Amino acid sequence: MTKPVLIVGGGPAGLAAAHALATVGQKAVLVEKTEILGGAPIHSGYAKLVPSGQWAKDAIGGMVSRVEKNEHVDVRTNAIVKSFSGDPGNFSAELSDGTTVDAGAAILTTGFTHFDSVNKPEWGFGTFEDVVTTTQVEQMISSGQGVKCPSDGRKPKRVAILLCVGSRDRQIGREWCSKICCTVSANMAMEIREELPDCHVYIYYMDIRTFGLYETDYYWKSQEEFKVKYIKARIAEVTSDGDKLIVKGEDTLVKRPITIPFDMVVHAIGMDPNVDNMTISAVFGVDLHKQGFIARQDSYGVMGATSRPGVFVAGSAIAPETIDDSIAQANAAAMSAIASMNSQSAVAAE
Repeated sequence: MTKPVLIVGGGPAGLAAAHALATVGQKAVLVEKTEILGGAPIHSGYAKLVPSGQWAKDAIGGMVSRVEKNEHVDVRTNAIVKSFSGDPGNFSAELSDGTTVDAGAAILTTGFTHFDSVNKPEWGFGTFEDVVTTTQVEQMISSGQGVKCPSDGRKPKRVAILLCVGSRDRQIGREWCSKICCTVSANMAMEIREELPDCHVYIYYMDIRTFGLYETDYYWKSQEEFKVKYIKARIAEVTSDGDKLIVKGEDTLVKRPITIPFDMVVHAIGMDPNVDNMTISAVFGVDLHKQGFIARQDSYGVMGATSRPGVFVAGSAIAPETIDDSIAQANAAAMSAIASMNSQSAVAAE
């Protein structure tokens, strides 16, 4: 097929899909709504990635560089797809920059939106300056300034990380597990302890879901080597006594109230559906999952298939996902797109 594959979203999944296509000589048009490629790891200033341990700016930056330099990939930044019509092998997309792209297939790698902690006000975010999110701590680490209390710049002596903020919470309409938060939080706890050996780090959890090999590499390692303390608890509120932040709740293992003072409280924020998914669904004519993510068909036939033939999806556009699995899904979706286009070519030749 001489027509390119349209890829929407320039995060890790989009970059992986573009590179996979280019590797086999298939042209791609990569459309990104912001000024730069890289997705959440770059836009939100992530520090070291799980599980590679590489700095986001290096790992994802390398993916950006190889795509931008590839002659088979046409990168369009500061652009969105306004309309999308046609059939497999013969799609037409109108971009907001006034251009039209004729494509043989499309891959949606439009990612997610970080949960906004203002939707969980009883846990102190927006009220107390030293209640922050995991993303903010990532930025502290990646910027080189180190972990410190925003209110006065002091190094914290005691930090609480609260899991499942915006995940597994029916009261605020987030019933899903965000998959990676437990592991990211364990990794962050170790980073804090490495930087600040005298700082005590507590992780408050409902359940720990460091799936697969992450159980050994993060959950047990954080406890046994870095002395991170885990408290199975139901948190009631985060308040202040004027000096310290106070985390109040119930230790659900021993069934008793607990109140502990902290210098800093960190919300381990979950992954919401992309705020643009209703628009993306309407433009591309694809179904959404009941939770708001882009619905993927079962994987036993065509990897990454959506409800619309010729349109595929990969990464955290589908559901909360790790970067590594997003990349793997994107590679699979790229192959599905090529297979779809080849199939249409065969039909046309008959």
